[in-house]
Amino acid sequence: VQLVESGGGLVQAGASLRLSCTASGLTFSGYGMGWFRQAPGKEREFVGAITKSGDSTSYADSVKGRFTISRDNAKNMVFLQMNSLKPEDTAVYYCAAAWSLISTVFQSGYQYSYWGQGTQVTVSS
Repeated sequence: VQLVESGGGLVQAGASLRLSCTASGLTFSGYGMGWFRQAPGKEREFVGAITKSGDSTSYADSVKGRFTISRDNAKNMVFLQMNSLKPEDTAVYYCAAAWSLISTVFQSGYQYSYWGQGTQVTVSS
């Protein structure tokens, strides 16, 4: 199983970025997907998640209204659209996959079996 994130970069505050995560080696439509982030010196934190079918999402309060998760099961991809970026959004962003028997969102990192290597997002003030 491989999860590969892309789309990170250096942007100014207020800008937008779209992260992508491409999955291989798994039946993608059977997995709930999540995005997490880890800033230097801080613990990994939940950003948002989407059900295996894409019919429901969940977000951390810190990104609600600014970030949007979507997925394309035909392409084995999940996306994180990030708008109105703030310096405090600076972190390495990871996508993760959790096997899902029912359509649910997973908010704990412990629920995820597979992780990508991350992509750096840096927001300057």
